[in-house]
Amino acid sequence: MTREVQQVDFSFVLASSVHDMKNSLGMLINTLADVMVQYPPQNNQHAKSYAVLEYEAARINSELIQLLSLYRLDHDQARVHIDECIVVDVLSEQIARNYTLLQTRELELVLQCDDSLTGYFDSDLVGGVINNILVNAARYSKQKLILFAQHTAEGLCIGIEDDGPGYPEDMLNASTFAEARTNFTSGRPHLGLMFANKVALMHRNKSQQGFIRLTNDSSLGGGCFTLYLP
Repeated sequence: MTREVQQVDFSFVLASSVHDMKNSLGMLINTLADVMVQYPPQNNQHAKSYAVLEYEAARINSELIQLLSLYRLDHDQARVHIDECIVVDVLSEQIARNYTLLQTRELELVLQCDDSLTGYFDSDLVGGVINNILVNAARYSKQKLILFAQHTAEGLCIGIEDDGPGYPEDMLNASTFAEARTNFTSGRPHLGLMFANKVALMHRNKSQQGFIRLTNDSSLGGGCFTLYLP
């Protein structure tokens, strides 16, 4: 008698585990926020410790969300929902999500976006991209960040500038951030940029397609991430 062995879909198991971890981490982040309110830092060392906890929790949560989103996009479980959006509302939402992080790291964030600026895109996906880049920029920035949006000849441009050390050469030289560009041996798979690139490419308008761009010509002297949507 032969016994049929059922093959385990490891990607599904992993996605399910990521979903559970994301929910648990969300509860942890909320609890941490409550603790920080109830027990404010008494000195600079306490403030730095809170800042590290806040940043690392936000970063892991962001990466778990991206992993789950990439899985759903690759398995056709997610669709792009294009709608007319008020850009400043989407950006303000991401700032609010990271308010505590910015405060504990003593970072000034300047929002440059006309209140009447609109665009056609998936607000959840684009919001996720901006949130991730904002969290990472907060890690490397010294004092200030600029979050901006404007219409350009290449489409709607949403960007983040920082006053940190800038992007490394290997990231600037990469023409795309598809799966083939990951570098797990160096411990830097650039998951956030993979996600951003995928989201950008999913936005199309006739012959135009979205894209991302990384430079070190920030007006603040650091790196600049820009997302272009047709």
